Amino acid sequence: MTKAPAISRTAPRQHDREIIALAIPAFGALVAEPLFVMVDSAIVGHLGTPQLAGLAIAAALLTTAVSIFVFLAYGTTAAVARRVGAGDLQAAIRQGMDGIWLALLLGAAVIAVTLPAAPWLVGLFGASDTAAPYAVTYARISSLGIPAMLIVLAATGVLRGLQDTRTPLYVAIGGFGANAVLNVVLVYGAGLGIAGSAWGTVLAQCAMAAVYLVVVVRGARRHGASLRPDAAGIRASAQAGVPLLVRTLSLRAVLMIATAVAARLGDADVAAHQIILSLWSLMAFALDAIAIAGQAIIGRYLGAGDTQGAQDVCRRMVQWGVAAGVLLGVLLVATRPLFIQLFTGDQVVRDTLLPALLVVAVTQPISGIVFVLDGVLMGAGDGPYLAGAMLVTLVVFAPVALLVPAWGGGLTALWWTMGLMMGVRMATLWLRTRSGRWLVTGATR
Repeated sequence: MTKAPAISRTAPRQHDREIIALAIPAFGALVAEPLFVMVDSAIVGHLGTPQLAGLAIAAALLTTAVSIFVFLAYGTTAAVARRVGAGDLQAAIRQGMDGIWLALLLGAAVIAVTLPAAPWLVGLFGASDTAAPYAVTYARISSLGIPAMLIVLAATGVLRGLQDTRTPLYVAIGGFGANAVLNVVLVYGAGLGIAGSAWGTVLAQCAMAAVYLVVVVRGARRHGASLRPDAAGIRASAQAGVPLLVRTLSLRAVLMIATAVAARLGDADVAAHQIILSLWSLMAFALDAIAIAGQAIIGRYLGAGDTQGAQDVCRRMVQWGVAAGVLLGVLLVATRPLFIQLFTGDQVVRDTLLPALLVVAVTQPISGIVFVLDGVLMGAGDGPYLAGAMLVTLVVFAPVALLVPAWGGGLTALWWTMGLMMGVRMATLWLRTRSGRWLVTGATR
């Protein structure tokens, strides 16, 4: 019998080491980000219920404003990774600087809208007369930190494209710690109340952005990359981000429709839905960490012109996605008696929650495939296809979800509809990766 070449056995292990090296720090950084809001909530919650309600409304508004610009991280990762694969680090960092300048411009635009429109935006959420003033105060002050947060997104994309996910982890941990200390000092020590919480978060965000800029500027000087804004480069970054913006908005629409349908089912259903959505989002962080590794690795392979390597790592990452999905599903089922008690003591909510939670557990392997392939195609710069695929998914999901109250089945039926949504996403992404049309090589797509 002919002995198989050594590379056939070692290549998967090499891919595994690379995926782990990028995914684990990425997961830590992803989990650290929502802790900002948790810390703010814990501190502001002791000021009173109106203050906490105001924070909840303002945080939802600001989180949405930032999350729709996540393409600054995803698009920059793919573009920089391609340049790295092509061996042109100077152009890679220059590409990243274009993304950072775009982030600064978008952040300034968001401030210009949020400051005068804060009362109107808060009113859209139906804030009470007691909570609204606190929401407006927090929203206006915190909006000053949005340019810093968008810079963090873009700079994170630069470092991920350079195959560095450790620095974002360290910065996220440092920012979380600084935010916690500043909030306590300004809210209670300085007696600034909810305004102190907002200023503490802004200062922590600006510090994070400053650290990122120091790292990127050092890299630019080391490799002779220009730091000046380039109109053509900024415009190209914006154009490349439009499809990913469409994708993100379509996904947000899916989640909003699901919450609206749950609200129509009744108080117990929407309460249970919120718990499940929180757990679903937490598991999404784990799967998204693998997707982030995919963005960086796939971009580098295609930049180097290695389509076979890109296909090999894609297959390996799909295996990782399935395995991670199975593991998360099993953990969800095994630990459900523990965390259900933590979230609610209402027996009606528990009874509503359990069958829908099992649906989430069963569909986690599908989610694993979706996240991985989404990351692979982002790494390939296949944004237009991702936008179209997500729009198709939204068109399929929306009418089915809106019919759930009429058809019956309650929250369990709604989460089966969410499973349908993930199934449609998986089908569209799988067809694209099977076609090979995403395998476009070169320093730019």
